[in-house]
Amino acid sequence: MKSYEDQFWPRASAWLAGEHNDETLGSLAVIGAPVRLGSITPGRCDLAPSAVRSILRKFSCYDIEADTDLHHLRVNDLGDLPLAESRLEDALEPIMLSVRQALSSNDAAVIIGGDNGVTRPGVRGLSDSLERCGLITLDAHFDLRDLGNGLLNGNPVRALLADGLPGNNIVQIGIQPFANSQAYAEVARKADITVITIDKVRAHGIETLLNEFLDYLSHQVDSIYVDFDVDVLDRVFSPATPGSRPGGLTPWELRRAAWICGSHPKVKAIDLVEVDPTQDIADATILTTASCLLSFASGLVTRLSSMK
Repeated sequence: MKSYEDQFWPRASAWLAGEHNDETLGSLAVIGAPVRLGSITPGRCDLAPSAVRSILRKFSCYDIEADTDLHHLRVNDLGDLPLAESRLEDALEPIMLSVRQALSSNDAAVIIGGDNGVTRPGVRGLSDSLERCGLITLDAHFDLRDLGNGLLNGNPVRALLADGLPGNNIVQIGIQPFANSQAYAEVARKADITVITIDKVRAHGIETLLNEFLDYLSHQVDSIYVDFDVDVLDRVFSPATPGSRPGGLTPWELRRAAWICGSHPKVKAIDLVEVDPTQDIADATILTTASCLLSFASGLVTRLSSMK
């Protein structure tokens, strides 16, 4: 049966495929990074990039909250890097170079994982100088596990510290109780990482906190990378993320965070990670992940409009 099409309701899937206005404000790169072999919990996060692309057929291109139309933004879908069978050690250079090349000709980039191991090469793709890079993670976990067993989706932040990313350039938002150990909380403290627990988010609000720490990092770095580990969501909203727990963020909060990041001039790249489509229920997790991609793009339209 042929799906219903309405010329006055353009689909986000067509936008991702290259449909945009003749004159655009700028461009966004989308990179699929389907790594999975470093996952602590085995699964099929490598299927997430194609699942996100497919679900965009259910979305339009108009953000009524911001009054933005994504057709003002050219999107360059660079496809998936061939990494589904690659170790994180081997995926470092391909992802890093892909991000760097994408940012040389686009205003921002979205990396769709794959597991959280993509965060390290994503940050490394911003610049050769990690001292001038900032990292914000929206995540239930520290991702500071020991490096003795090699690279995992549970230690990209620890690996970045070892690479030379200063701890005071890292802000972690949404950290959950009973999802981390005291030993790794101590690693975060000693590294001077700013840690915002989920209770602090509830007390102060995601918008207030995110804007505060984007401003904080902006005074000390040239570019900011934001890791959207979808397991920061409450478990009820994210059945496809193995690490999610009860009491996390809502889809609205995550989508709003994505828009704020898109609108900020120093946010150059984000990732969307830790989604296993084979474990989803009613496409709930994939729909939220796709909405974050679109919200980041909407924020970028607002950013570029303000610069004209």
